[in-house]
Amino acid sequence: MTKKTPAINIGIPEAQRAKLAEGLSKLLADSYTLYLMTHNFHWNVTGPMFNTLHAMFMAQYTEQWTALDVIAERIRALGFAAPGTYKEFVKLASIEEVEGTPKAMDMVRHLVAAQEATARTARELFPLTEEANDQPTADLLTQRLDVHEKTAWMLRSLLED
Repeated sequence: MTKKTPAINIGIPEAQRAKLAEGLSKLLADSYTLYLMTHNFHWNVTGPMFNTLHAMFMAQYTEQWTALDVIAERIRALGFAAPGTYKEFVKLASIEEVEGTPKAMDMVRHLVAAQEATARTARELFPLTEEANDQPTADLLTQRLDVHEKTAWMLRSLLED
């Protein structure tokens, strides 16, 4: 006798869960792209602000790494597979990869733009969470927005005269 996996019955219809998972997959792709960019810049930053930026980037990519798991696990809890390949992330992400090794302050500019892009992707999902009455996803998005907006502000502050 084979045991059948029970259907997901969390109070959100499958069509709404699919839309939420699709949006969260885009957030995961942006988050992974941001993580990779930040880690790359951590490895390759040079110049007079090396110590400050090297340490700051490390704190940022470490936080981002943890967030990837939270986002992917929410997609799974909604009943869908989380994207997990570079090919999928490139298709889903709104952030473009940075080629070469930019100067330190250009790295900061790229990261401001990437943090803000990730925040926009998260913010776009709120109407879906409200429609589906999906508080766990809304909570996840609120937490991510707080991090991305605060990090963008801190990075942007480095660019002021």
